[in-house]
Amino acid sequence: MKLQVLIGVLLAATVSAFAPVSRHSMSTSLRSSTLADEVDSIGNNIAIKNLLTEVESSRLLTKVAQSGLLSKAQAAGLSLSKLEPLIALAAQNKEVLILVEAATPEVLPILPKLIQLAPPALPLLASAVSIPPSTLQALGLASFAAAAGAVIAIPDDTILEVAGQTLAVGALGAAGAASIVGSVILGKIFGK
Repeated sequence: MKLQVLIGVLLAATVSAFAPVSRHSMSTSLRSSTLADEVDSIGNNIAIKNLLTEVESSRLLTKVAQSGLLSKAQAAGLSLSKLEPLIALAAQNKEVLILVEAATPEVLPILPKLIQLAPPALPLLASAVSIPPSTLQALGLASFAAAAGAVIAIPDDTILEVAGQTLAVGALGAAGAASIVGSVILGKIFGK
């Protein structure tokens, strides 16, 4: 029986190799207007230019200064000289820079929403800077344990309960991963 299925699959694959293909999927030409839509007359990326204009008009940097985030980061021992090893690490790993550049078209539409959400998040970030990396790591592990507990505690008898499990695991798993990554980054920055 397995041999018959294998032969059937091979025949189907062979036949589909000789099927005609429409010309619309074959022609992918670059239009010069595509590039003209992305840059202005000077050559600046329009999406980046609009993003920076929105940052300026929302006075985001002023709000960062008023929130006390920078002074709390400095009091916690965070300075630009502490960030230099991370920048050097990114410069040494060209793959990271290539991934960031490749992801730019997908990330650019999200950035304006992040700019809108940044001012309310500044007090949270200001308080998060003073949390020690070991505490963040413990919170991350507790979040993972809570996600596992949700799977065990919530029965999976109905679709609604399975959706609840999925939501709990997704939210707690993301929070745990963010806490662990944050603890690693803060640990490298602060050298703890």
